[in-house]
Amino acid sequence: MAASDQQPAYRPETLAVRAGQKRSQFGEHAEALYLTSSFVFENAAQAARRFSGEEEGNVYARFSNPTVTMFEERLAAIEGAEDCVATASGMSAIMAAVLAHLKCGDHIVASNSLFGATVQLFSNILSRSGITTTFVSHTDPAAWEAAIRPETKLFFLETPSNPLTEIADISALTAITRPRGILVAVDNCFCTPILQRPLELGADLVIHSATKYLDGQGRVLGGAVCGARKLTEEVFKYLRTAGPTLSAFNAWVLLKGLETLKIRVEAQAANAARLAAWLEAHPKVARVFYPGLPSHPQYALAQQQQKSGGAIVSFEVKGGRDQAWTVVDNCRLLSITANLGDTKTTITHPATTTHGRITPEARAAAGISDGLLRIAVGLEAVEDLQDDLERGLRQI
Repeated sequence: MAASDQQPAYRPETLAVRAGQKRSQFGEHAEALYLTSSFVFENAAQAARRFSGEEEGNVYARFSNPTVTMFEERLAAIEGAEDCVATASGMSAIMAAVLAHLKCGDHIVASNSLFGATVQLFSNILSRSGITTTFVSHTDPAAWEAAIRPETKLFFLETPSNPLTEIADISALTAITRPRGILVAVDNCFCTPILQRPLELGADLVIHSATKYLDGQGRVLGGAVCGARKLTEEVFKYLRTAGPTLSAFNAWVLLKGLETLKIRVEAQAANAARLAAWLEAHPKVARVFYPGLPSHPQYALAQQQQKSGGAIVSFEVKGGRDQAWTVVDNCRLLSITANLGDTKTTITHPATTTHGRITPEARAAAGISDGLLRIAVGLEAVEDLQDDLERGLRQI
């Protein structure tokens, strides 16, 4: 191929708008939405070739749809991955990644600072299939290494963690796993590829709850697994049979969300940095957890690994659950909901919502106190967010 014909190395914000698009015979400018359950073949021979994989093309919407493919190719391009498999939700993406690569008798080493539903999945669901998990300190690579067994096949982490925004050292963990042939999967939901690129730090798989920042406006559910094609092919085989499929409509919505991803995430992170500084100076706040603050325990690592502190701010009010609930109940602007990544700022009490189903002992080990609140900062004026929080803070 002549140099003039080679694909330019576009930057992430350009890829988020242009990558993966395939126009139909009508030449549409926006991505087409293909609402169909199946696809028609020219003849029996073509049907046989499509089903056997000898010929590329769409077969059945449980595992092939042009709109979904466009989303997969676009997200893979932004993440710097060879391939991507889209799923119905973030949790189904985690399940697909694990079951595609692990079997009965295999072992996972995971952070003890995972999202509550992920802890439930590993502890109560995968364990029934004989896949065991050891939970270790999120921030101590030596603890991860010490937990390795002969049957360990996977390190699983999310960084920053939910809800305390602890930072795991991806490069240090991959240095441990690489000589042993252990896979590293990183949930990149909080940062997105705009702020953090785990594959460049040595991770094997990147997992997303596309429901969050990739959509960005709280409209649809979705998930994705990105990585080398030899790894995502196994995920696709699982999805083709088990069917945790991303719908075409949701993929179309997510495609439009990706177009504004960089603008939204950078603006939300800038708002979060201002709000975190204000909270840290507030007399009713005991502690703020935000990677962009110098007071954060992994501030230096966050500066190396992320482009900014992100848009999640957690803080402990002075007191306990009653004081935290007073802040929540007095919000008039912030949305009281457990979702995050929305342009609308949300607030939640993790101990009784997102992490309410895990044991008190597990919450304590993860540092989730009854006085902890998590804010996913949106695009409102920071001053209005401060005023809304002040209403409750001054009552405790």
